[in-house]
Amino acid sequence: MNVPNELKYTEDHEWIKIDGNIATIGITDYAQGELGDIVFVEIETEGEDLDEGEVFGTIEAVKTVSDLFMPIAGEVESFNSELESNPELVNEDPYGKGWMIKIKFEGEPGEALLDADAYREVIG
Repeated sequence: MNVPNELKYTEDHEWIKIDGNIATIGITDYAQGELGDIVFVEIETEGEDLDEGEVFGTIEAVKTVSDLFMPIAGEVESFNSELESNPELVNEDPYGKGWMIKIKFEGEPGEALLDADAYREVIG
């Protein structure tokens, strides 16, 4: 299971990469493996301010649809439009080309974020 040490994680299986006050967010390798083949990613929250824990979109696999949750509060600046025509990028490269949104946030990221070791404990 790929769990990069430089990222932060949530118990809902999202990852977050922080660069200044911009954060890139996606789902973890574990999550994409549990979901199976991703067939659709829907994100209609671009330009919206969302609180930590709010739904920013949905991801659809062959057998299920799951909500995507904000790991920290912020404004959804952009989404990965490549996922509209190539949702399988989430399966192929969840920490790279399969990223989902970029948000702008203020202050420090929430204390609820997990480091790689803590996330590894969550997924067993």
